[in-house]
Amino acid sequence: MSPGTPSDDATIADDVVSDAVFAFDHDHGVPARELTELLGGKGAGLAEMTGALGLDVPPGFTIALPVFRSWRHGGWPTSLDGVVAAHVAALGQRMGRTFGDARDPLLLSVRSGAAVSMPGMLDTVLNLGLNDDTVRGLAAATGDEGFAWDSYRRFLSMYATIVMGVDPAALADGAPVASGVDHRDGREARPASAASVADLQARITAAAGRPVPSDPSAQLHEAVEAVFRSWDSERARAYRQRDGIDEHAGTAVNVQAMVFGNRGTRSGTGVVFTRDPATGEPGPYGDYLVGGQGEDVVDGSAHPMPIRELADEDPQVYVDLMAVLRRLEAHYRQVCDVEFTVEDGRLWLLQTRPGKLSAVAAVRTAVDFVDDPDVDLTPAEAVSRVSEPVRLRARADLGDVGRPADPAGGHDEDALVATGLGAAPGTVSGAVVFSSEAALEASVDVILVRPETSPKDVVGMSASVGIVTSRGGLASHAAVVARGWGVPAVVGVSALVIGDDSATAPGGLVLRAGDVITIDGSTGQVWLGQRAAAASSETDRAALERLERLESWASGAA
Repeated sequence: MSPGTPSDDATIADDVVSDAVFAFDHDHGVPARELTELLGGKGAGLAEMTGALGLDVPPGFTIALPVFRSWRHGGWPTSLDGVVAAHVAALGQRMGRTFGDARDPLLLSVRSGAAVSMPGMLDTVLNLGLNDDTVRGLAAATGDEGFAWDSYRRFLSMYATIVMGVDPAALADGAPVASGVDHRDGREARPASAASVADLQARITAAAGRPVPSDPSAQLHEAVEAVFRSWDSERARAYRQRDGIDEHAGTAVNVQAMVFGNRGTRSGTGVVFTRDPATGEPGPYGDYLVGGQGEDVVDGSAHPMPIRELADEDPQVYVDLMAVLRRLEAHYRQVCDVEFTVEDGRLWLLQTRPGKLSAVAAVRTAVDFVDDPDVDLTPAEAVSRVSEPVRLRARADLGDVGRPADPAGGHDEDALVATGLGAAPGTVSGAVVFSSEAALEASVDVILVRPETSPKDVVGMSASVGIVTSRGGLASHAAVVARGWGVPAVVGVSALVIGDDSATAPGGLVLRAGDVITIDGSTGQVWLGQRAAAASSETDRAALERLERLESWASGAA
């Protein structure tokens, strides 16, 4: 039986449903952060931030992991629609809006939430609840018609590709799709309108054989089931196999009131780590995009600003964010990966989870947290967080520290192809490939070079020794996955124009498939040919000292 196929077991599953859908502020009797096996990582984080920390989290509810397992075994439980409808109604009362109301509609996000983080592998649908009537209500309620039509366009595109399985290429019309501000040149993308949305709807109907449902309840049912289905997608299976994640663990679904980063110049969206996940250096690390929504940052299609520039863009929001990051790090006693939205100058928290760190960053943060009185990690706890294989990887990454640089291996400035953002540390050489298929077929070490990566590239990324993208920032899909896997990566190399079978660098240099390049995931440099690692910095030497402290604690505990 295929996942989601109804059976007699659906009736049995009704008993599970009644006890496995929880509002974020539900009192579980134990700290929510301990309930990842029930609520999933995202749901546990949302509940913890809502309850224990009292942070500004848009309210919502979690359809917990037991419901997914019942669905996967026996199909959609017959009582689930009713339970979800009751939670949506309660959410509407709290927000002062009604789901499906044509005057001032409650809109929802539907997000996955596995117990173990799988960044970008599972699906999300935003702005759910919009149709030809509610979009006009949203425009009237906000006084911003452009914002309403942009939100509707985003919803239709996500719904068509994620829920209905439409190929994104079938929706393209040659015009820009993303909205928001491009901080590289300050231009705004083409605004959405009633006419452009009508054209998009026609494309969807032609490609899918049916339109996007206008009934918000039908939208919600199909979106929840699409998130469930994404657990068994090819990309999710490949990621689980690479990371050794239990195939049967499943995903929760989080349904949450929408807040809008695309609402105006004092709105935006961001992803930020409480410390640099590549080096462990204290201070915020991430991206912020004015006038965008979360998927714009993660998918690498937009050009966000470094998070520290938010201090100039909106000083009060930056101060608020820094205070939240410090509270989260002290509360969780670890580096946190945080997603947030700013709507009209108000900061909203959408997710927190343990940050995926490089080996060097894992060592540095474990030792620094022992020295940090707000975290107060014990040496034994620090050792338990950094396994011996991770310590060995860190030592390998720092292997040239203290050794004299080889003059013959020094970088020749003439061979520098371009510079981007160092997203995952390490220096590596390999032959250029321009597709995941080519990476899988290669018999030599390869570096995957793409405009940006998406979850469908996971198989090729896992077969590559390095990754380069011309678009995306420090929190893009390529950066997050590469850091988690310890694969050196350089992102946002905007000077590199990447095509299907070649890449053009400044000065007219053309890279073709099979050409050998070297990338430095710390400095963001891309070099032609095979090169030695650059001379070690003072930062590297300090990292080696921390590694030696950690290893001394490990030896004492052995």
